[in-house]
Amino acid sequence: MTRYKSTPLYGGALVADLPDKFADVSKLREVPDNQEVWIDSDGFTSIIFDITERVGPAGSSPEIDGRAMTTHLEELVGEDIDTVKVWNTTETSFSRLRCVKSHTLVPSTLFFDGNTAALARARRQNDSTDVPAYTLIATQTPHAKSGSKSGSSAPDFTAIILTLLRLEKESTDILVTINVPHIKGEYDEADVDLELGKQGKLIGDAVEYAARIWETFKVKDWTLFQEV
Repeated sequence: MTRYKSTPLYGGALVADLPDKFADVSKLREVPDNQEVWIDSDGFTSIIFDITERVGPAGSSPEIDGRAMTTHLEELVGEDIDTVKVWNTTETSFSRLRCVKSHTLVPSTLFFDGNTAALARARRQNDSTDVPAYTLIATQTPHAKSGSKSGSSAPDFTAIILTLLRLEKESTDILVTINVPHIKGEYDEADVDLELGKQGKLIGDAVEYAARIWETFKVKDWTLFQEV
């Protein structure tokens, strides 16, 4: 069973649960200021948080957000987009992240009466909606190179679990990318067939990591998006 720990990100401005066996790559090499990169100490899977400028027109709809997801995926893989196959895309809910429609409510800590405070909290909840977010599962299979050796450590394919979180007011898109390289000899090939719905252990674990992030991701300092 995977053990998790609450992990501060971007100096504590964000927080989310990550597997405790994942290491902070910034302690090993330089990482761009807008990224947080974590890697499995016992394997090859990585989790990357990326704060980027929002793409696409104003508003949110499956069409607008779908085009934004495609744009980010193309930027992620670059010229190798023809090696990518998207298997599914679904709407995603971040349990601890809500978008407050009205900012005129008085914080409940300023109320002296307990019932009034409870009412204020209820009004806050009613005046909030889920922040638009989507997740896709894709695979990237590298082109076969002539003369490559069978013992090469290059992956057979890399599974990509990409979550897009859209913060329109902050003009920000947050990407959470879990890359899962499948290297020959490091996984059971018979267990993986996405066309038949067989994810295998590595992808199954990564889906669990993503779900835990959706449940625990929280913004503690919104001024972060003015700085990155």
